[in-house]
Amino acid sequence: MTRLLERFSNSRALVRVVEAGYFMRKSRSAAGFSVCSNWRPAALALLLMCAALGAQAQTAGGDEGSIRAVITTQAAAWNRGDIPTFMRAYDNSPETTFIGLTVRKGYGPILERFQKAYTTPEQMGTLSFTNLEVRLLPSSCGQVEFAVVTGNFHLDRTAKGEAKKDDGVFSLLWHKGPQGWKILLDHTS
Repeated sequence: MTRLLERFSNSRALVRVVEAGYFMRKSRSAAGFSVCSNWRPAALALLLMCAALGAQAQTAGGDEGSIRAVITTQAAAWNRGDIPTFMRAYDNSPETTFIGLTVRKGYGPILERFQKAYTTPEQMGTLSFTNLEVRLLPSSCGQVEFAVVTGNFHLDRTAKGEAKKDDGVFSLLWHKGPQGWKILLDHTS
């Protein structure tokens, strides 16, 4: 318990006081300090709340960092001309949806669309993302299972195939599952 308290508390003194089982406060008398043992339950409740908030903040930072890492991996794969690796960020499901000029449902049709629209490295160019904003969506019990990511994309390229757009905005709905964070819905325009 001591390690748990030290991990989530910024104040080692508070940890020592709670471990001792009481709070000490300065008395108005010249006697110095007096023990207030009736504060024990409140101190424990306060410490547990700090621990829970610390754990939630660590999870939130980890989840956002994980999503950003997937996006960075996606851009690197795109810039190598590796569409299958780029697509690993998407949930391999018939329900995965891409909305662009049309609506495509299913991992396979989305993969085919990318492969048909970007047939050469010159058509793929160099992909970059800017103005990324990750918003984690906690459930009613506080667990983060979904996230929305918005931002801008830019393709620096020398040729165009079916896909004519070099710049745009996107919103992505992500789900945290057994294989990590995956895109369920991609709306790019």
